[in-house]
This record gives sequence, structure tokens and C-alpha cells, in this order.
Amino acid sequence: MANTKQTLFRKRRLRVRNRLRKMAAGRPRLSVHRSNKNISVQLIDDGAGVTLAAASTLEPGLGVVGKNNVAAAAKVGAAIAERARAKGVEAVYFDRGGFLYHGRVRALADAAREGGLKF
Repeated sequence: MANTKQTLFRKRRLRVRNRLRKMAAGRPRLSVHRSNKNISVQLIDDGAGVTLAAASTLEPGLGVVGKNNVAAAAKVGAAIAERARAKGVEAVYFDRGGFLYHGRVRALADAAREGGLKF
């Protein structure tokens, strides 16, 4: 049976997430979702089941509405780092989901690290 792109993506997402859960050590999860038009990120406390902070290219305040490139991803990464520090979160674990660590996902992660998040 041939694997579809969607099936491979789901398998990769579960593999990444399960591996990260073993190393979580009580830290919040920085979860990234990338689509063709937008990129969004959430800071999730899995123990309590709540979202602590979120940022997206859909927010007019970031000035990147309608853009989905590396520069927009870097702005979203900087925004989530600022919001996480405001909540008192310094250490997280990065959940890229099924997305490859390349391009926009990497730019977001680098900007979050430069903003003060440790992962």
C-alpha cells in the first residue's frame, strides 16, 4: 500500500511529538503550524491543558498580514518569545510537528531563541 503525503506527515508528527514528550521535563511546548498562507505558533502547557501564549501572521499588530515568508516567520518567532517572557516562561521544548526544520520553521525557531527562549 502506497503512503500518501498526508499519511507520512501524520506519522512524522506523531514520531516527533512522542520523542519530545519523553524529554519534556515539565516545560511548556512551543508548537508550530505552517500552512501555505500563514504560520502560527502556540505556547502550550500540556500538564494543565491550556495555551499560555500564541502568535500568528494573521495578527495585524505584527505587520505581516498576507505574507508568509522567512521574514514574517522571524517576526512571529520574536513575538512569541516576548509574550513567553511576559508570562515568565524561559525554557520550552520546540514541537515542529510534521514540518521539516528548514526555511520558515527554522527562521521562527532562531528568532525565538534570539528573543530569549531556551530550547
